[in-house]
Amino acid sequence: MLEVKNLKKRFRLDNKTIKENKKKPKASLDVREDGHWFNAVQDVSFQCDSGEVLGLLGPNGAGKTTSLRMLSTALQPTQGQIVINGDDVVAEPLAMRKRIGFLSGTTSLYHRLTVRENVQYFGRLHGMDEAALEKETQAVFDLLDIHSFADKKADSLSTGMKQRANIARTVIHKPEVIVLDEPTTGLDVISAKTIMDFIDSYRGGKVPIIFSTHHLHEVEKLCDRVVLINDGITQFSGTLDEFKAQSPDGNLYDVFVSLVGDKEVA
Repeated sequence: MLEVKNLKKRFRLDNKTIKENKKKPKASLDVREDGHWFNAVQDVSFQCDSGEVLGLLGPNGAGKTTSLRMLSTALQPTQGQIVINGDDVVAEPLAMRKRIGFLSGTTSLYHRLTVRENVQYFGRLHGMDEAALEKETQAVFDLLDIHSFADKKADSLSTGMKQRANIARTVIHKPEVIVLDEPTTGLDVISAKTIMDFIDSYRGGKVPIIFSTHHLHEVEKLCDRVVLINDGITQFSGTLDEFKAQSPDGNLYDVFVSLVGDKEVA
C-alpha cells in the first residue's frame, strides 16, 4: 500500500526571475510564486492499495511530475510523508529506492547494449541473482511483447520499442510500487495498447501502480482510483466511480475541466 500525506515541494527562484517578477503585475504571476520561492507542490495527498491502478491527472505544470519524482526518491520533499507498506520513504530514501520502480520522462537505455543486456544490467544493480534474473526477464518480456527485439541494440529501436524496454528495466527487480510518468505519450496505437495491457495485468495483485497521463480514455479503461492535481494541490482523490459522479453524465472530460477551471487541457 502507498500513502502520500500533505506532500510539499518548493524551489528557490533564481535572481533573474525574481527581478523580472517584480516588474510584472501581481495578477500575472503564477499563484505558486511566493517571493523568492516557487511552491511546485503545495499540498498533495492520496493513497493506492495493493492491486490498484491510480491515474494521476492535471493540466501542464500542475505538479504531477514533481510529485512522482518525490515518490521515487529522486527529489526530497520540503514537507510531507510517503509510506510504502508501513515504511517511511522520506526517512530512508536509499533503502526504499530498491522497492520502487520509477519510469520518468527521461529514463533511458545504454544505446550500445541490447535490450536484454540493458534490462539484466539493471536487475544486477538491484542485487538479483542470475537464476531469478533470467526467470523475471522472460516473464517481463512476455508481458511487454519484447522477445522479437530482445537482442537488438537499443540505438536501433523504434520509440515504442524503447519505451517497452524502459518499462522492463523499471520493473525487472519486482518493486513493491510502480510509478510511471506518462508512459504512453508519443507512442503508436499498438505500443500504447501493449503498455496499457501491461498495467492492467497488475490489477488485483500485490503491487500498486501509479501513472500520470493526459489521456482520459486510459483512466477510464485502467484505473481504480483517480487523483487530480491543480496548482500543486490535490483537487480530487477517490475512486473512478466517484470521479465520474462529479458530472451528471459521468463524462471524464467535463469533470476534468470543472475541477481545473479554464486551465489549458493537454
